[in-house]
Amino acid sequence: MAFLKTRERTKERFSLLLLDLEEYYFEQHTAYHVTTSSTKERKIRGSFKVCSRSIIFDPEDLEEPIIKIPLRDCKKIEFLENETNPFNEPKPSTISILCGQVIYIKESNVIAPYRIERGTTRMTFQLEVWSKTEDIVQTLLQLHRASCLDKLGDQTAMIAANLQSRLARSSFDKNCFQSVAEKPHMECAVEMVMPLVCNPGHVCITDENLYFQPLNGYPEQVIQIKLHRVRRIYKRRHGLRPLGLEVFCTENDFCSDIYLKFYNTADRDEMYYYIATFLENHMTEHTAESYMLQWQRGHLSNYQYLLHLNNLADRSCNDLSQYPVFPWVIADYTSTQLDMTNAATFRDLNKPVGALNKERLDRLLARYRGMPEPRFMYGSHYSSPGYVLFYLVRVAPEHMLCLQNGRYDHADRMFNSIGETWKNCLDGATDFKELIPEFYGNDSSFLENRLSLDLGRRQNGSLVCDVTLPPWASDASDFLEKHKTALESQYVSEHLHEWIDLVFGFKQRGSEAVAAHNVFHPLTYEGGIDCDSIEDPDQRIAMLTQILEFGQTPKQLFTSPHPQRITPRFHNITRSSSLNSQVSELSPASPGEDSSFEDLTEESRKMAWANMSNLKPVSSHKIHKEAVTGITVTRDGAAVFSTSQDSTLKMFSKELKDFQRSMSFSNMALSSCLMLADGKTVVCSSWDNNVYFYSIPYGRRQDTLMGHDDAVSEMCWFDDKLYTASWDSTVKVWQCASDSLSSHKRSQFELLAELEHDAGVNTIGLNPAGTLLVSGCKDGTVTIWDTSSYGTLQQIHCHAGTIHHMAFSPDSRHVLSVGADSCMKVIDVQTGMVISSVKAEEEQRCFCWDGSSVLCGGQSGDLLLWDLLSNTVTARIPAHSGAVTAMWMNELCTTVITGGEDRQMIFWKLQS
Repeated sequence: MAFLKTRERTKERFSLLLLDLEEYYFEQHTAYHVTTSSTKERKIRGSFKVCSRSIIFDPEDLEEPIIKIPLRDCKKIEFLENETNPFNEPKPSTISILCGQVIYIKESNVIAPYRIERGTTRMTFQLEVWSKTEDIVQTLLQLHRASCLDKLGDQTAMIAANLQSRLARSSFDKNCFQSVAEKPHMECAVEMVMPLVCNPGHVCITDENLYFQPLNGYPEQVIQIKLHRVRRIYKRRHGLRPLGLEVFCTENDFCSDIYLKFYNTADRDEMYYYIATFLENHMTEHTAESYMLQWQRGHLSNYQYLLHLNNLADRSCNDLSQYPVFPWVIADYTSTQLDMTNAATFRDLNKPVGALNKERLDRLLARYRGMPEPRFMYGSHYSSPGYVLFYLVRVAPEHMLCLQNGRYDHADRMFNSIGETWKNCLDGATDFKELIPEFYGNDSSFLENRLSLDLGRRQNGSLVCDVTLPPWASDASDFLEKHKTALESQYVSEHLHEWIDLVFGFKQRGSEAVAAHNVFHPLTYEGGIDCDSIEDPDQRIAMLTQILEFGQTPKQLFTSPHPQRITPRFHNITRSSSLNSQVSELSPASPGEDSSFEDLTEESRKMAWANMSNLKPVSSHKIHKEAVTGITVTRDGAAVFSTSQDSTLKMFSKELKDFQRSMSFSNMALSSCLMLADGKTVVCSSWDNNVYFYSIPYGRRQDTLMGHDDAVSEMCWFDDKLYTASWDSTVKVWQCASDSLSSHKRSQFELLAELEHDAGVNTIGLNPAGTLLVSGCKDGTVTIWDTSSYGTLQQIHCHAGTIHHMAFSPDSRHVLSVGADSCMKVIDVQTGMVISSVKAEEEQRCFCWDGSSVLCGGQSGDLLLWDLLSNTVTARIPAHSGAVTAMWMNELCTTVITGGEDRQMIFWKLQS
């Protein structure tokens, strides 16, 4: 289980969890606990540990209990000098402690609630190395004075000063380097963070390794991580301050290899950026948007995506106050069979837990409306250290005892039944907790009392043992298997974005949170209070403790609605907007077309894109006098038409490998061309404000559409409708009568709509179904239009300059755009969110894409193959000697034609 993979778990009985919260373990010495009776003296050998608020003695004999003496309860700590007996043999000096209470832990080596003996007791210890006794007593007296100060703030400050003094007097031992050739980059004092505890020491990073050396040598002398193994690093907010750094050597596990807390942000950032240089060799830093794109397209499971979002939102398994949060997804814990085809089986993911029960919500809202500012609906949170350990007490009993001062919770308040816990989350006045990742993992031990812990007896007389499972689960493993299946189910996949909006997204704060009944106490939100601004140390510590123990809302990752996942059977039950209906409408198959052939074609396209790096040039031809601006091909592939800034339309015969025709409509540049569905007409747009229709059978200009007040930049055609974009800041939609192309009457072109923009329109594109139009302007604005109403669906200013080219993905979910700012942007059509942004080394001028991979032509003349899911260039193919300005790809994605500023057209073939 990932929760227990931390280095805190060792074979030793002693654990940092035996310390109080925010206590430090400083040093240890081999010693004897000396007890005397009327008959004889008894010595028990063990380890004497000096901690910031207590003394702990860990006996070697496992049957003996660990002894903990809180320093605040000590009445006298004395150094008793050695004496000589009648035979002149020196008796060792001892440490004598008179205390008001002693805590006994792990008696008979059993994990159980601590036994506390109150009353004045004298404890005597002899160190194996006598000479250190006096120094240790002086240290204990100093720590004792700190523990007895009236104000908590003064106590904390004095202990912190002691810690910093110890760190300053020591440094990383470079004899621990793996190689004498290693070059150290930086070293500083840090604390290693583990669940509920921190361990101070020194971090050292070299050109090969990251090392952490604990001040106390616990749990090992040095921890080493090879930098070339690091796969992910995250800056963390620890104790509400930007001081944390978490390092992962795995891709998908949510438990890191080390979590460090620095004493200042500058050291943290220097370490972060140094490690990041090693990441560049094999992986780029992922963003929430890049993970979203992978999840949307099915490259990440729901479980993996939620783990990544938790990581990006500062959630860590090493920090119980910010533990990864997962949703309840099942609402049925009473049926004998789990029906995942029934929507009633599932929890409503559009509501927070507190709003799932309307009666309870009404009571909470009534209280909320009468509350003074700052108001909140829920007085407790959906994730806190107490809730995490509520679920994990059977595998992490020592953590629970640490959190609750050596006690378990009352037996009836324990995690006894999954069904009961869900019911209490629905009905309880203060219970709004969500789940943790372990509910969707593979290790069921947290549901079973495998350690035979005595967790108490309930009021009905039953012992707290294994967690009671729903009737539909035969055992704990079966429960996890079905729970994981539910998380990846069709229903959850289609609605998970709604829960993400609540926890990580735009419904987390502000008016949207109020409308969604998703308002928690102000202290739970990032930036809710600046603890450093509180002058009184006691108030500051109390506030910090309250925040850390109360629960924290994740860092907000999205500020606009999260897109829905693309699922095999896409049914949007919860929303019914024009945009949703059109986004879910994929390109229709031809009437009577065999669906198996469609599947075969789609599979062929996937294989082609998977092998796109094997694209090889077949031939190149220089048939224009200026840059090529457009390429279109007849349906049979026999003839290729191209336009150029040299004002000509050229026809090239693939069979004869030579150009056969040249046509000039004016003395101004032609900007694009397209082939009409009949395969007999080529349409060309011109900088002279006109659109020209060229008849292939007749070899002449057939018609002219004088449509704009400035250059026509690009065109689209669908179902007898022509869409023309112009630098006059409009896109015009024309209805072309079926017989209009056989006549010369301009009246056959009826203007249906004029779409206004704030800047010149440089590029447009239609989705495969013709229901959506996208336009890109010279000012960097992208607009998505509904072609049935000609209304604006989304408008996003996402480029810092002219947009060169844009196109819908084959499934109409996304738009990709490239611009003069050298950026590639992926926009989610449904929400208008920019879900991926890639900064390329150079401008990209044109492209073809399948929704995940992009073949694009850049300013340098090379073809670049981009993987948008990882934001990396996977292949660079030398092509033109100038910028690539036009590109065409056939339906099966096996043939590509490119045109460039070098006046060349290059024919490419995909090699198997």
